Amino acid sequence: MKIEANTVQEYLDNIPEERKPAINRLRDIIKDNIPVGFEECISYGMIGYVVPHTIYPDGYHCNTKLPLPFLNIANQKNFVAIYHMGLYANPDLMAWFIKEYPKHCKYKIDIGKSCIRFKKVDHIPFDLIEELVKKMTTNDWISIYEENVKSK
Repeated sequence: MKIEANTVQEYLDNIPEERKPAINRLRDIIKDNIPVGFEECISYGMIGYVVPHTIYPDGYHCNTKLPLPFLNIANQKNFVAIYHMGLYANPDLMAWFIKEYPKHCKYKIDIGKSCIRFKKVDHIPFDLIEELVKKMTTNDWISIYEENVKSK
């Protein structure tokens, strides 16, 4: 279920009622814990946290007019998703997250290259997401991006 929105508030207003508390909580955790420099916006049709052009003028290699994406939260048809590009680009971070996950959630992890899917909102390990959000600064992300993603 794609939500058509031009602003974060418009996105939040169009989330199904049963998912609003979880997505609002995820957003609050991210806003309270993401390192300085990331900017909240609508990115790829989701609530996104990006490195703005004022910090990284090159933008995203796929479309340099766009800021460098880092983290998104989304209401999808069958799940709530967190897309964390640092997990995709940094194997050590991915290994840490996979190792820590069972300590915070008794349900099997549903994860792709950068996407963590939660079919039930009460299975979201908010405390682990808080730890994850703190782990990478804008400079960390730019360095990893330039080394592992942009160069390919």
